[in-house]
Order: sequence, then structure tokens, then C-alpha cells
Amino acid sequence: MEISGKAAVITGGGSGIGRTTAQALAKEGAAVMIVDLDDRMGNEAVELIGKSGGKAAYRRADVTNAEQMRRVMEDTVAEFGRLDILYNNAGIAIAHPIYPKTPLEKWRRVLDVDLQAVLLGCQLGYEFMAPRGGGVIINTASMAGIYPHPIDPVYAAAKGGVVHLTFSLYRWARRGVRVNCVCPGIVRTPLLERIAAEITAAGGKPALPTNALTPDRIADVVLNFIRDDSCVGQIVEVRPSGPHVVDPPRAPKRRS
Repeated sequence: MEISGKAAVITGGGSGIGRTTAQALAKEGAAVMIVDLDDRMGNEAVELIGKSGGKAAYRRADVTNAEQMRRVMEDTVAEFGRLDILYNNAGIAIAHPIYPKTPLEKWRRVLDVDLQAVLLGCQLGYEFMAPRGGGVIINTASMAGIYPHPIDPVYAAAKGGVVHLTFSLYRWARRGVRVNCVCPGIVRTPLLERIAAEITAAGGKPALPTNALTPDRIADVVLNFIRDDSCVGQIVEVRPSGPHVVDPPRAPKRRS
């Protein structure tokens, strides 16, 4: 897909990976609707894009709320005349205490934001894109959704769900809607800084690698998903050494 002239919705677009991706898309000529719960960060991201000559708008919305997210899609079409790209990027994680000591309401919120909101986003994205000729949906999961992640099993469960959701939506390409997923390693973002601060405040020692990724490394993969029409149901993990395509697991053959 040619990015110039298209319109995108990015959840969690006020900071970190979302903001960097929004700026990259705007630089290539896309109009971007930034979705976040932090008004200051969301409006700041729009201002930065505008100063660079790009086009962007901000909407405050909870990604777990179907009514609010439907309104975001409608507002995007009303403001930019179209909706071609949806990046389900918003996410949270548990810093302390580790499951099973994590309070019920806290780990349920992680599942709501990191998995159920992606399911909702995909559903709404398909509903808006398919009748209009198609589009691209990208989901942010994590390497924790591919490999064991004992320090936050709930986060791993949610991100593993996003990985397998993406694998399972390849048939949407028949209606012109391609769904792909990026699985970053540890990325230096405001979310990572908050988690590290919470762990430190609780008396722990956050283990932050010296080779943590920068958000632009993830944005590069997202933009490639958009440009490359052959990317369908693809999972790409991003390591410090570079991106790596994850092959989907295959069901065992039936015995005759």
C-alpha cells in the first residue's frame, strides 16, 4: 500500500512506539488520528506532527470501550475522508506484585487492554475497511507472547493471544484487509520507565538491558507491513540484532 494520502488510527499514539510511528506515517504523507488517554501527550504528538508539516488529530478514548472506539473510527472518516490503517498499539503491563499475588482487578485490566481491546480494534477496523476496499491492521504484541515470560505471566498470556489472533485472521485478506503483528523486545519508552520506577519503589531492581530497542526500530517494521502487500498474517519479532519473521505453528496431519 502506498502510504501517502492514506489515513491511520494509532492507539497509544501519544508517546513511545505509537508517537514515533505516527510521526513516521505523517512524514510519508498519511493523516494520523492519535488515540490516547493522556491528553497532554496526545495533543503534544499532534503539535509535533503539525510543526513538521504533517496532518494529525487527537481523540481521547479508552481502547476497551466499544462506543468510544467506534466514534474514533467515525471521526477519522469524517475528518480525513477515509480509514486505511489501524495500529492497535496501546498496552500496559504489571510491574508489581508478580502474579499470582497481583490483585484480580489489576490483571484483568491487563487482559482488557492488551488482548480484548485488540480484538475490538480488529473487529471495528474490519467493519470500516472491508466495505471501502480494504486496509491494513497492525497489532503490537511482544516477544513475551512468543517465549516464556515468568516475570509477568498475565502480560505473556495477553500478548500470546494477540499473536495467535493475528495468525488466525489471514482470511480477511480475501476482503482486502491484511492483519499483521509486531513483537518487540524491550523498548525504551515512557511505559518502561514507569514500570522500572514502580519496581524500584517496591524495593526491587528492574533488569533493563543495555541494548534495549528504540521506538523507531518498531516503527520501521510497522511501515513495512503497510507498504508490503504480501504481508498477511505475519508475525515479526524485533530483536536488538534486527527483525525476524516467526513461522506460524502448523496443526498435525490427521492419521488416516
